[in-house]
Formats: sequence, C-alpha cells, structure tokens
Amino acid sequence: MASQTFDDPYVDVDEWRDAPQPHRYVHGGFKGTDTRFSLYFPPAGTYRNRFFQHITPVPGSEHLAQSATGQEDKIGFAFSAGGYFLETNGGGLSGTPGTDTDPTIAGYRANAAAAEYSRAVAHEVYGDHRVYGYAYGGSGGAFRTMGSAENTEGVWDGFVPYVPGSPMAAPNVFAVRMHAQRVLRRAFDQIVDAAEPGGSGDPHASLTSEESAALTEVTRMGFPLRSWFGHRTMGTHAFITLYPHVVAVDPGYFEEFWTTPGYLGADPDSAIHQDRVRIDSTVSEVLVRRDDPDLGPFTEHGETNQGGVDEAFKGAVGDPDTVVALRLTTAAGPEILGAELSVITGEAKGANLRLKGFWGDLAVVDMPSLDKALSPLQAGDTVHVDNSNFLAAQTYHRHQVPGPEYPVWNQFRDTDGTPIPPQRPFQLAPMFAIGAAGSLPTGRISGKMIVVSCLLDREAFPWQADWYRTKVTEHLGDATDENFRLWYVDNALHADSELQERPSHTVSYLGVLHEALRSLADWVEKDVPPPANSQYEIVDGQVVVPDFAVDRGGVQPVVHVSVDGGRRVDISAGTSVVLKVTAEAPPGAGRIVRIQWDVDGDGTYEIDEVTDPSSRLTLERRNTYSAPGTHFVTVRVSTQRDADPETPFARVDNLARARIVVR
Repeated sequence: MASQTFDDPYVDVDEWRDAPQPHRYVHGGFKGTDTRFSLYFPPAGTYRNRFFQHITPVPGSEHLAQSATGQEDKIGFAFSAGGYFLETNGGGLSGTPGTDTDPTIAGYRANAAAAEYSRAVAHEVYGDHRVYGYAYGGSGGAFRTMGSAENTEGVWDGFVPYVPGSPMAAPNVFAVRMHAQRVLRRAFDQIVDAAEPGGSGDPHASLTSEESAALTEVTRMGFPLRSWFGHRTMGTHAFITLYPHVVAVDPGYFEEFWTTPGYLGADPDSAIHQDRVRIDSTVSEVLVRRDDPDLGPFTEHGETNQGGVDEAFKGAVGDPDTVVALRLTTAAGPEILGAELSVITGEAKGANLRLKGFWGDLAVVDMPSLDKALSPLQAGDTVHVDNSNFLAAQTYHRHQVPGPEYPVWNQFRDTDGTPIPPQRPFQLAPMFAIGAAGSLPTGRISGKMIVVSCLLDREAFPWQADWYRTKVTEHLGDATDENFRLWYVDNALHADSELQERPSHTVSYLGVLHEALRSLADWVEKDVPPPANSQYEIVDGQVVVPDFAVDRGGVQPVVHVSVDGGRRVDISAGTSVVLKVTAEAPPGAGRIVRIQWDVDGDGTYEIDEVTDPSSRLTLERRNTYSAPGTHFVTVRVSTQRDADPETPFARVDNLARARIVVR
C-alpha cells in the first residue's frame, strides 16, 4: 500500500483578488504528493483568528467553493464568521478509495497537513497569533470529519460532521430503500397521502401483504416515512458507485441469491421474478448531454459539482459530449430501477455501464460523467440489459446482520439474537467505511463537536447520528455534555443545498450548519455553551422529537399551522378559512425574523413578511379557496442569531403544512 509524507509544502499562487469579495488567495500543495489546497484570507479588519475547512465526501478539487453563492457560499460564510477558508482536493486521485494508496491520506492526513500549514501562512498574512481551526463535512465527508477528530491531536479545535452515516450504512441503507421502491412503486401515492397532514395516518391501508411487509421493513430500518413524497425522483443515489465494489468483493452473493433457500430470489412465489429483465437489443441512437434529451424523472436538472453530499460522488458535470442515454430498439419498460448494460458488438464491445432505468425507449445512463468507455458507442451496436444483480442487491442488508448495537436489524433476528436469513461470510459496510475515511468511527474525539442530522434524510437515516452520540458517550462519559452536541433538523433532506426540489415539503439545513460552526467557535474560544442537544426517542428505527420547542431543544424553530383550528378542513368552493401559524424558537437559539406563506401549495411563497424579532409569535390570515381539489397551505419560519432577516448565513428555517379539501 502506497503512502505519502507531507514534509515539503509549497505555494504556487499568492495574490490579491477582489471577486467575489476582497481576499488574499493562496494556492499550493505538498511536493511528492497529489494533495493541493486553496486558502482564502479576508481583510485583516474582519479576521478573528480562526479558519473553517470543508471536507468533501470523496476527494475532489480544491477549487469547488469559488463558484458557490447564497447559503452555499462557504467562502462568504467563513468571512462573515471572522475566519479564512481552507479547501483541499482530499489527496487527489491518489487518495481516491479503491486505489492502492493508504486510505488515511484521503481520510484525514491530507486535510490535516493542509490545516497545519495554513496556520503558517496565516502568520505570514496577519502576524503571529493563536489560530483556531474548525473542520466540517457531510455524508462521506462526515466520516472523514469524525475520523479527523479521532485520529489527530491539536490540528483542529472543533468539528461539525453533518448528515452522518454509520459503519453499517453503505450499501445497506440504499439496498433496503431500493427494495421498497420496487415493491411499493404502485402504492406510493396512497402512502404519501396517508402520511401528509390531514391524512388517514395509516399508510398500510389497502396494501398487499408483500407491500405492507416492505413498508414495515424499510421503516424499521430507519427510512423516514414522511420522506416518500420524493419517490418519483430519488433514484438510487450513491448506490451506483458502491455497486461495482459489492459485486467485486462478494460475487458469490449474486449467484446464491437466485438459487439458495433463504434468499428472496430463491423463493418461487416472490414477485421479484416478475420484475427480472434480461433482454438483447440494438442501439438506434446515442444521445449526449448537448442533445438535452427528455429523460423524464432521470433528468439531470442542470447539476453542478461543488463537493456537496448529493453530487461529489458523481464526478465532474458539464462535458456536453458525455453519453447520457441510448435509444434502443427494444425497451425494458418504465418500471426498471437500476440495471447493467453490456455492449456486445462495435468499438465499445466489452464495455459495461449502469442504468438509472428506462424512459420510453431510452436507456438512461447513471452517473454518465463517470463512464468514459461509452464514447465509442454507435447506432447499430448490440447490447444486453440485465437487472438481475440490481434486484439481488435490494435485499443485501438482510444478509449483513451486525451486532446488537444496531437494533434496526432486530427484525432479522430470532428471539435469542441469531440472524434468521443466511449471512454472508463478512460485513461489507465496515470495509467501505474504512476505505472512505481511513478508520472506523470510535467516538474518541479530540475536540468539541456538534453533529447535525436531518429527520427526513433518505440516505443517512437519522438514527445513525444517535449511534455516534452513543459511541462518544462511551468515551467521554460525564464529560460528554461539555464537548458534544447533537442537533436534529426537521423537514430537511440529505443534500447540503439551498434550493429545494419540493420547497413546500422541505427546508435547507445550511442555516443550522452555519449556526453550529459559529456556536462551536464560541464554545471553544469563549467557553460559551451552545444550545442544548435535541431531545428525541427512537421508536422502531424512527427518530421522534417532541412537539414543542422548549421540549425539543436544538436550534430550529418549531412551527404549527392550522386551518379553521385543525390540520384539515373540507369545504365547498368559495369558502373563506382562517389560516393560523404559531412558531417558537428553542431556548438559547436565534429569534424569529421572517414568516413566508405558500397558501396554495404550489411551492411558491407568495407572502413574505419580516417580523419584529421574537422568540414566539402567532399570526392569522384569511384565504378563500375556489378551485376544487386538495390544497396544502405551507408556512415557513426563519430564525437568525443576530436577528438579521436578510443575511443568507445562519438563517434557520422550518415549516408546517395543513390540508384544505375543496369539494
């Protein structure tokens, strides 16, 4: 295994820049390594002796932050919080998981070397002083942030891992989700309606026994029930990058799945056989990104890669000649989710690629920017499509039952704790965790830490943050509260994005992340404790929080919306109703500064009100509904520590909804 040292740093760019705001830019690396870094120093008058370092989920580029805007502007946030900003490429290509390089390089060593050297540069820029450092990263970057906290001393003073997984996360959380997506695909609309405000509350009503079992399984594993509203576009997420490694490490599973009793594929009565697709076809057209084809639910939506948790693993996006889809003479059908396509003839013969699925007669390539072998494909080439392995992967989690510290797997154990399904000879997920972060999380942190986790997270199920809290508590004991916080964010997904696909359902958690970093700095430098932990309980894999802010804790406001006094009202067309919102901020958090109303549920907040700063408020308004159908009113509430309603930073949002049915 190849290793590297970081003894010889260099600087190849050192210049003043006026855009996007005035700063001194320093770029460099370490001789004999692929590690590179970018440093952004604010003017001395705004600098307060600290830096913030973002750690990406996978090694990427040291230039990702330069194009970000709004809440996603990491450089702007760092400057607003009195710090300089540090970004590395995580060790570069040599640090990429799957290479023969020491995984600790990408896990924490490359970032630690850059952090230590940045202090020397800061001394040159500002003179001698104590420099405090704070590292933060999400998803795979949370693993790296936790690994940095556990495997270094004195490099950073505090850490904010956000939307973290656990050592048993990948591929298991994706597998169980994909199983549910397949089995429940015709039932999701009724499941969503039951879980929405004013719904029946019984998502199992009218489900078949197989559908009900799949919903129970995925819910007990931790998938947030309320998050199925996004079922049409959530896809397979990062599983496509994990899948080749699962096949390579455990190839026998994909044969035994279809032949050995105890595996779903060996059950002749399972509906999985109806979903198995194996077809030969011919390419009639090769479509590239510049063609801008209609890919239906698989459309890329103008994606860019700034190292975020929902994009870092996809590779660079933007090459207009990247193959994104193949038009085939024989389509597999619209309901396939994940498949392999093998090229049988032509210049690309032997190439294998993964598909998101089919949209009409288009075979849509999954993560096309990672598949460079497709460029020789031409019309007339013959291909074979097979989803057998993807179907098998959907229940891999059943055959990876870990120890009792992971109670969500209790559903696969008998009364004495013995796994019921046949088990594979090894646990795959911890191998992936070590490959990504260089070590397994232990909870033995070296500085103060605030963890941010989201209650609608479909990729890092929320219970996993509590798993890490337990590990930290095992290490720190009675000193845990002096060094650790866990804040849950309601109505937020996995992506560290400002824009939301469904703004009437979710909010960005970036404001909570900003507040965590600012509170962490106050905690370390001024000994000012941050707001309290979120209070919660875990019931059958679901994280449940109290209804009121004073009981819930954390930093997010709690919002309640009613229509004529309830969560649902049934009215005749032209009826006027009273919409009421009550919002309160948790103790020690920011003050309420903004209220926004989406009265018809179209995702556009037509009414935007700046309020006098307060910790609690109640507002009412009347609205008339004339169009027949089901409408949802959504109210979004913002708090901010400095009572600033205009800043994009540390603005903490939450929302609530109510249903209006017009007959």
